Amino acid sequence: MPIDDNSNGADDDALALYVHWPFCLSRCPYCDFNAHVRETIDQGRWRDALLNELSYWAAGMPDRSLTSIFFGGGTPSLMDPSTVAAVINAAANHWAFADDIEVTLEANPTSIEAAKFADLRAAGVNRVSIGVQALDNDALGFLGRGHDHDQAIAALKLAEKTFPSFSFDLIYARPGQTTESWTSELQEALTLAGDHLSLYQLTIEKGTPFYAEERAGEFVLPEEDSAAALFDITQEICDQQGMPAYEISNHARPGSECRHNITYWEGGDYVGAGPGAHGRLTINHKVYATEQIPGPENWLKAVEESGHATRNRTAIDPAARVEEIFMMGLRLTDGLSRDVFWARTGMELEDALEPRRLRPLLTANYLILDDNGIRATEEGRLRLNAILAALLT
Repeated sequence: MPIDDNSNGADDDALALYVHWPFCLSRCPYCDFNAHVRETIDQGRWRDALLNELSYWAAGMPDRSLTSIFFGGGTPSLMDPSTVAAVINAAANHWAFADDIEVTLEANPTSIEAAKFADLRAAGVNRVSIGVQALDNDALGFLGRGHDHDQAIAALKLAEKTFPSFSFDLIYARPGQTTESWTSELQEALTLAGDHLSLYQLTIEKGTPFYAEERAGEFVLPEEDSAAALFDITQEICDQQGMPAYEISNHARPGSECRHNITYWEGGDYVGAGPGAHGRLTINHKVYATEQIPGPENWLKAVEESGHATRNRTAIDPAARVEEIFMMGLRLTDGLSRDVFWARTGMELEDALEPRRLRPLLTANYLILDDNGIRATEEGRLRLNAILAALLT
Protein backbone atom coordinates (compact mmCIF):
# COMPACT_ATOMS: atom_id res chain seq x y z
CA MET A 1 0.00 0.00 0.00
CA PRO A 2 1.54 3.37 -0.93
CA ILE A 3 2.03 6.11 1.62
CA ASP A 4 -0.23 9.06 0.92
CA ASP A 5 0.93 12.12 2.78
CA ASN A 6 3.68 13.45 5.00
CA SER A 7 1.45 15.24 7.49
CA ASN A 8 2.38 14.17 11.01
CA GLY A 9 -0.31 15.97 12.94
CA ALA A 10 2.03 16.94 15.78
CA ASP A 11 3.98 20.06 16.73
CA ASP A 12 6.79 19.51 14.26
CA ASP A 13 8.01 17.32 11.43
CA ALA A 14 10.42 15.28 13.53
CA LEU A 15 11.03 11.70 12.49
CA ALA A 16 13.25 8.90 13.81
CA LEU A 17 14.55 5.88 11.90
CA TYR A 18 15.04 2.38 13.31
CA VAL A 19 17.04 -0.14 11.23
CA HIS A 20 16.96 -3.79 12.31
CA TRP A 21 19.89 -6.11 11.68
CA PRO A 22 18.66 -9.57 12.74
CA PHE A 23 21.89 -11.55 12.90
CA CYS A 24 24.00 -12.63 15.89
CA LEU A 25 27.07 -14.83 16.34
CA SER A 26 25.11 -16.81 18.96
CA ARG A 27 21.78 -16.49 20.73
CA CYS A 28 21.67 -15.57 24.41
CA PRO A 29 19.42 -17.74 26.60
CA TYR A 30 17.36 -14.78 27.86
CA CYS A 31 16.77 -13.20 24.43
CA ASP A 32 13.34 -13.11 22.82
CA PHE A 33 14.23 -10.51 20.19
CA ASN A 34 14.06 -11.11 16.45
CA ALA A 35 17.62 -12.45 16.29
CA HIS A 36 19.04 -15.28 14.19
CA VAL A 37 22.33 -17.11 13.70
CA ARG A 38 23.50 -17.68 10.13
CA GLU A 39 26.75 -19.17 8.87
CA THR A 40 27.06 -16.67 6.03
CA ILE A 41 25.43 -13.34 5.22
CA ASP A 42 25.45 -11.70 1.80
CA GLN A 43 26.27 -8.17 2.95
CA GLY A 44 25.78 -6.66 -0.51
CA ARG A 45 22.35 -8.19 -0.95
CA TRP A 46 21.26 -7.07 2.50
CA ARG A 47 22.60 -3.58 1.91
CA ASP A 48 20.58 -3.24 -1.28
CA ALA A 49 17.42 -4.50 0.43
CA LEU A 50 17.74 -2.07 3.33
CA LEU A 51 18.27 0.81 0.93
CA ASN A 52 15.23 -0.24 -1.12
CA GLU A 53 12.99 -0.39 1.92
CA LEU A 54 14.29 2.98 3.06
CA SER A 55 13.41 4.44 -0.34
CA TYR A 56 9.90 3.05 -0.06
CA TRP A 57 9.26 4.79 3.25
CA ALA A 58 10.93 8.02 2.19
CA ALA A 59 8.89 8.34 -1.02
CA GLY A 60 5.72 9.08 0.96
CA MET A 61 7.21 11.43 3.52
CA PRO A 62 9.95 13.53 1.96
CA ASP A 63 9.53 16.70 4.01
CA ARG A 64 10.48 15.42 7.42
CA SER A 65 13.45 16.15 9.65
CA LEU A 66 15.37 13.13 10.88
CA THR A 67 16.39 13.52 14.53
CA SER A 68 17.86 10.08 15.16
CA ILE A 69 18.89 6.80 13.55
CA PHE A 70 19.15 3.65 15.60
CA PHE A 71 20.73 0.42 14.33
CA GLY A 72 19.34 -2.36 16.52
CA GLY A 73 19.27 -6.11 16.45
CA GLY A 74 20.41 -8.74 16.58
CA THR A 75 23.95 -7.48 16.56
CA PRO A 76 24.35 -4.55 14.16
CA SER A 77 28.07 -4.27 14.89
CA LEU A 78 28.32 -7.38 12.70
CA MET A 79 27.23 -5.24 9.75
CA ASP A 80 29.90 -4.25 7.29
CA PRO A 81 30.70 -0.59 8.09
CA SER A 82 30.15 0.18 4.41
CA THR A 83 26.55 -1.00 4.81
CA VAL A 84 26.11 1.27 7.83
CA ALA A 85 27.56 4.17 5.85
CA ALA A 86 25.28 3.43 2.89
CA VAL A 87 22.17 3.49 5.08
CA ILE A 88 23.19 6.75 6.77
CA ASN A 89 24.02 8.37 3.44
CA ALA A 90 20.72 7.21 1.93
CA ALA A 91 18.81 8.60 4.90
CA ALA A 92 20.59 11.93 4.43
CA ASN A 93 19.52 11.96 0.78
CA HIS A 94 15.91 11.19 1.69
CA TRP A 95 15.42 13.54 4.64
CA ALA A 96 16.86 16.66 6.17
CA PHE A 97 19.11 15.85 9.11
CA ALA A 98 18.71 17.71 12.38
CA ASP A 99 21.91 19.60 13.20
CA ASP A 100 22.47 17.42 16.25
CA ILE A 101 21.23 14.12 14.80
CA GLU A 102 21.94 11.13 17.04
CA VAL A 103 23.15 8.00 15.21
CA THR A 104 23.32 5.00 17.54
CA LEU A 105 24.52 1.48 16.80
CA GLU A 106 24.24 -1.47 19.18
CA ALA A 107 27.45 -3.45 19.63
CA ASN A 108 28.85 -6.34 21.63
CA PRO A 109 32.23 -6.01 23.37
CA THR A 110 33.99 -8.86 21.60
CA SER A 111 37.34 -8.03 20.03
CA ILE A 112 35.95 -8.82 16.55
CA GLU A 113 33.28 -6.14 16.84
CA ALA A 114 35.34 -3.59 18.77
CA ALA A 115 37.88 -3.70 15.93
CA LYS A 116 35.21 -2.09 13.73
CA PHE A 117 34.66 0.93 15.98
CA ALA A 118 36.89 3.30 14.01
CA ASP A 119 35.26 2.34 10.71
CA LEU A 120 31.77 2.67 12.21
CA ARG A 121 32.65 6.15 13.46
CA ALA A 122 33.90 7.05 9.99
CA ALA A 123 30.61 5.73 8.57
CA GLY A 124 28.69 8.33 10.58
CA VAL A 125 27.83 6.59 13.86
CA ASN A 126 28.21 9.04 16.74
CA ARG A 127 26.91 6.91 19.60
CA VAL A 128 27.32 3.22 20.47
CA SER A 129 25.27 1.17 22.90
CA ILE A 130 27.32 -1.78 24.13
CA GLY A 131 25.75 -4.98 25.43
CA VAL A 132 28.06 -5.66 28.36
CA GLN A 133 25.26 -7.18 30.52
CA ALA A 134 27.53 -8.01 33.48
CA LEU A 135 30.94 -7.22 34.92
CA ASP A 136 31.29 -10.62 36.56
CA ASN A 137 32.68 -13.55 34.60
CA ASP A 138 30.42 -16.14 36.23
CA ALA A 139 27.38 -14.02 35.44
CA LEU A 140 28.56 -13.54 31.85
CA GLY A 141 28.79 -17.30 31.49
CA PHE A 142 25.29 -17.76 32.92
CA LEU A 143 23.94 -15.12 30.52
CA GLY A 144 25.57 -16.83 27.54
CA ARG A 145 27.72 -13.86 26.58
CA GLY A 146 30.68 -14.24 24.24
CA HIS A 147 33.04 -11.93 26.14
CA ASP A 148 34.63 -11.72 29.55
CA HIS A 149 35.15 -8.90 32.04
CA ASP A 150 38.46 -7.73 30.57
CA GLN A 151 37.12 -7.66 27.00
CA ALA A 152 34.18 -5.57 28.21
CA ILE A 153 36.51 -3.05 29.89
CA ALA A 154 38.68 -2.83 26.78
CA ALA A 155 35.67 -2.25 24.52
CA LEU A 156 34.29 0.48 26.80
CA LYS A 157 37.62 2.30 26.88
CA LEU A 158 37.90 2.06 23.10
CA ALA A 159 34.34 3.34 22.66
CA GLU A 160 35.09 6.31 24.88
CA LYS A 161 38.08 7.21 22.70
CA THR A 162 36.24 6.63 19.40
CA PHE A 163 32.71 8.04 19.74
CA PRO A 164 31.35 11.34 21.03
CA SER A 165 28.89 9.38 23.17
CA PHE A 166 28.50 5.82 24.38
CA SER A 167 26.26 3.77 26.62
CA PHE A 168 26.26 0.23 27.92
CA ASP A 169 23.74 -2.24 29.32
CA LEU A 170 23.81 -4.29 32.49
CA ILE A 171 21.33 -6.93 33.64
CA TYR A 172 20.72 -7.25 37.38
CA ALA A 173 18.39 -9.16 39.72
CA ARG A 174 20.19 -12.29 38.55
CA PRO A 175 19.93 -15.61 40.44
CA GLY A 176 21.82 -15.43 43.73
CA GLN A 177 22.69 -11.75 43.33
CA THR A 178 22.91 -9.86 46.61
CA THR A 179 22.64 -6.16 47.30
CA GLU A 180 26.34 -6.18 48.23
CA SER A 181 27.50 -7.84 45.02
CA TRP A 182 25.30 -5.61 42.84
CA THR A 183 26.48 -2.49 44.68
CA SER A 184 30.09 -3.40 43.92
CA GLU A 185 29.33 -4.20 40.27
CA LEU A 186 27.31 -1.02 39.75
CA GLN A 187 29.97 1.15 41.35
CA GLU A 188 32.56 -0.34 38.98
CA ALA A 189 30.19 0.33 36.06
CA LEU A 190 29.85 3.96 37.05
CA THR A 191 33.63 4.42 36.97
CA LEU A 192 33.54 3.20 33.36
CA ALA A 193 30.37 4.98 32.24
CA GLY A 194 30.29 7.90 29.89
CA ASP A 195 27.00 9.78 29.96
CA HIS A 196 24.41 6.97 29.80
CA LEU A 197 23.67 3.57 31.35
CA SER A 198 20.84 1.09 30.73
CA LEU A 199 20.15 -1.10 33.76
CA TYR A 200 17.58 -3.85 33.30
CA GLN A 201 16.19 -6.37 35.75
CA LEU A 202 16.40 -9.91 34.38
CA THR A 203 13.02 -11.04 33.10
CA ILE A 204 12.21 -14.52 31.82
CA GLU A 205 10.37 -14.52 28.50
CA LYS A 206 8.33 -17.44 27.25
CA GLY A 207 10.02 -19.42 24.49
CA THR A 208 13.57 -18.66 25.60
CA PRO A 209 15.97 -21.29 27.00
CA PHE A 210 15.83 -19.50 30.36
CA TYR A 211 12.05 -20.01 30.45
CA ALA A 212 12.43 -23.78 30.28
CA GLU A 213 15.37 -23.79 32.70
CA GLU A 214 13.54 -21.74 35.32
CA ARG A 215 10.45 -23.93 35.06
CA ALA A 216 12.69 -26.98 35.53
CA GLY A 217 14.10 -25.43 38.71
CA GLU A 218 17.61 -25.00 37.34
CA PHE A 219 17.76 -21.49 38.77
CA VAL A 220 15.61 -19.17 40.86
CA LEU A 221 15.23 -15.43 40.41
CA PRO A 222 15.33 -13.13 43.45
CA GLU A 223 12.08 -12.75 45.38
CA GLU A 224 10.00 -9.64 44.66
CA ASP A 225 11.21 -7.87 47.82
CA SER A 226 14.83 -8.63 46.97
CA ALA A 227 14.39 -7.37 43.41
CA ALA A 228 12.77 -4.19 44.76
CA ALA A 229 15.73 -3.67 47.09
CA LEU A 230 18.12 -4.03 44.14
CA PHE A 231 16.05 -1.47 42.22
CA ASP A 232 16.17 0.96 45.15
CA ILE A 233 19.94 0.61 45.49
CA THR A 234 20.32 1.19 41.75
CA GLN A 235 18.42 4.47 41.95
CA GLU A 236 20.27 5.62 45.06
CA ILE A 237 23.76 4.93 43.74
CA CYS A 238 23.10 6.37 40.28
CA ASP A 239 21.55 9.50 41.79
CA GLN A 240 24.61 9.98 43.97
CA GLN A 241 26.87 9.68 40.93
CA GLY A 242 24.95 12.27 38.89
CA MET A 243 23.29 9.75 36.60
CA PRO A 244 19.62 9.68 37.64
CA ALA A 245 16.97 7.59 35.96
CA TYR A 246 15.07 9.42 33.24
CA GLU A 247 13.15 6.22 32.39
CA ILE A 248 12.55 3.07 34.43
CA SER A 249 15.67 1.29 33.13
CA ASN A 250 17.70 4.15 31.69
CA HIS A 251 20.04 6.57 33.45
CA ALA A 252 21.86 9.56 32.04
CA ARG A 253 23.71 12.67 32.96
CA PRO A 254 21.39 15.66 32.34
CA GLY A 255 21.23 16.41 28.62
CA SER A 256 22.54 12.98 27.56
CA GLU A 257 19.27 11.05 27.42
CA CYS A 258 18.88 8.77 24.38
CA ARG A 259 16.97 10.92 21.91
CA HIS A 260 15.82 7.99 19.82
CA ASN A 261 14.22 6.15 22.71
CA ILE A 262 12.55 9.33 23.95
CA THR A 263 10.81 9.43 20.55
CA TYR A 264 9.26 6.07 21.45
CA TRP A 265 8.33 7.05 24.98
CA GLU A 266 6.79 10.36 23.92
CA GLY A 267 4.82 8.77 21.09
CA GLY A 268 6.69 10.41 18.23
CA ASP A 269 6.86 9.21 14.63
CA TYR A 270 9.47 6.69 13.57
CA VAL A 271 10.14 4.53 10.52
CA GLY A 272 11.00 0.88 11.06
CA ALA A 273 13.10 -0.81 8.35
CA GLY A 274 14.46 -4.35 8.33
CA PRO A 275 13.04 -7.73 9.40
CA GLY A 276 10.38 -7.42 12.08
CA ALA A 277 10.91 -3.68 12.54
CA HIS A 278 7.96 -1.72 13.91
CA GLY A 279 7.05 1.87 13.16
CA ARG A 280 4.59 4.62 14.10
CA LEU A 281 3.72 7.07 11.35
CA THR A 282 1.23 9.93 11.23
CA ILE A 283 -0.31 10.11 7.76
CA ASN A 284 -3.27 12.33 6.85
CA HIS A 285 -3.74 13.03 10.57
CA LYS A 286 -4.07 9.33 11.41
CA VAL A 287 -1.45 7.32 13.28
CA TYR A 288 -0.48 4.00 11.73
CA ALA A 289 1.34 1.08 13.33
CA THR A 290 3.63 -0.62 10.83
CA GLU A 291 5.35 -4.00 11.07
CA GLN A 292 7.78 -5.59 8.65
CA ILE A 293 7.92 -9.33 7.88
CA PRO A 294 10.03 -10.81 10.71
CA GLY A 295 11.79 -13.79 9.09
CA PRO A 296 15.10 -12.62 7.56
CA GLU A 297 14.88 -14.66 4.36
CA ASN A 298 11.18 -13.91 3.88
CA TRP A 299 11.81 -10.22 4.47
CA LEU A 300 14.66 -10.20 1.97
CA LYS A 301 12.59 -11.94 -0.70
CA ALA A 302 9.65 -9.56 -0.23
CA VAL A 303 11.83 -6.46 -0.51
CA GLU A 304 13.50 -7.76 -3.65
CA GLU A 305 10.10 -8.49 -5.19
CA SER A 306 8.09 -5.47 -3.98
CA GLY A 307 10.53 -2.85 -2.73
CA HIS A 308 9.42 -3.29 0.87
CA ALA A 309 8.33 -6.05 3.25
CA THR A 310 5.48 -4.47 5.17
CA ARG A 311 3.40 -7.18 6.84
CA ASN A 312 0.95 -4.86 8.60
CA ARG A 313 0.03 -1.21 8.33
CA THR A 314 -2.89 -0.56 10.65
CA ALA A 315 -4.58 2.67 11.70
CA ILE A 316 -4.59 3.02 15.50
CA ASP A 317 -8.00 4.07 16.77
CA PRO A 318 -8.06 7.11 19.09
CA ALA A 319 -8.79 5.13 22.26
CA ALA A 320 -5.93 2.72 21.61
CA ARG A 321 -3.65 5.65 20.82
CA VAL A 322 -4.46 7.30 24.15
CA GLU A 323 -3.70 4.07 25.97
CA GLU A 324 -0.42 3.68 24.08
CA ILE A 325 0.69 7.20 24.96
CA PHE A 326 -0.01 6.61 28.66
CA MET A 327 1.79 3.25 28.65
CA MET A 328 4.91 4.73 27.09
CA GLY A 329 4.93 8.19 28.67
CA LEU A 330 4.57 7.00 32.25
CA ARG A 331 7.84 5.09 31.89
CA LEU A 332 9.64 8.44 31.92
CA THR A 333 10.66 9.88 35.27
CA ASP A 334 9.25 13.25 34.20
CA GLY A 335 6.14 11.49 32.98
CA LEU A 336 3.80 12.67 30.28
CA SER A 337 3.57 16.42 29.74
CA ARG A 338 0.32 18.11 28.88
CA ASP A 339 1.86 19.55 25.70
CA VAL A 340 3.06 16.16 24.45
CA PHE A 341 -0.25 14.49 25.29
CA TRP A 342 -2.17 17.16 23.38
CA ALA A 343 0.19 16.94 20.39
CA ARG A 344 -0.18 13.16 20.17
CA THR A 345 -3.91 12.80 20.92
CA GLY A 346 -5.60 16.19 20.50
CA MET A 347 -7.03 15.78 24.01
CA GLU A 348 -6.57 17.35 27.41
CA LEU A 349 -5.23 14.95 30.01
CA GLU A 350 -8.30 15.15 32.23
CA ASP A 351 -10.58 14.28 29.32
CA ALA A 352 -8.70 11.00 28.83
CA LEU A 353 -8.62 9.95 32.49
CA GLU A 354 -11.44 8.20 34.31
CA PRO A 355 -11.66 9.90 37.76
CA ARG A 356 -12.89 6.73 39.42
CA ARG A 357 -9.72 4.94 38.31
CA LEU A 358 -7.34 7.85 38.76
CA ARG A 359 -8.32 9.01 42.26
CA PRO A 360 -7.14 5.93 44.21
CA LEU A 361 -3.77 6.03 42.44
CA LEU A 362 -3.28 9.68 43.36
CA THR A 363 -4.37 9.05 46.94
CA ALA A 364 -1.94 6.13 47.28
CA ASN A 365 0.86 8.40 45.99
CA TYR A 366 1.53 6.22 42.96
CA LEU A 367 0.77 8.99 40.46
CA ILE A 368 1.02 12.79 40.47
CA LEU A 369 -1.20 14.99 38.31
CA ASP A 370 -0.29 18.68 38.20
CA ASP A 371 0.11 21.63 35.86
CA ASN A 372 3.03 19.93 34.08
CA GLY A 373 1.24 16.66 33.34
CA ILE A 374 1.07 13.20 34.89
CA ARG A 375 3.92 11.10 36.22
CA ALA A 376 4.55 8.06 38.39
CA THR A 377 6.20 8.48 41.76
CA GLU A 378 9.15 6.32 42.76
CA GLU A 379 6.73 3.92 44.44
CA GLY A 380 4.59 3.97 41.32
CA ARG A 381 7.46 3.15 39.00
CA LEU A 382 8.17 0.05 41.07
CA ARG A 383 4.73 -1.32 40.15
CA LEU A 384 4.05 0.47 36.89
CA ASN A 385 2.41 -2.46 35.09
CA ALA A 386 -0.18 -2.82 37.85
CA ILE A 387 -0.79 0.92 37.90
CA LEU A 388 -1.32 1.05 34.15
CA ALA A 389 -3.76 -1.84 34.39
CA ALA A 390 -5.69 -0.03 37.14
CA LEU A 391 -5.68 3.23 35.22
CA LEU A 392 -6.54 1.98 31.76
CA THR A 393 -8.48 -1.29 31.87
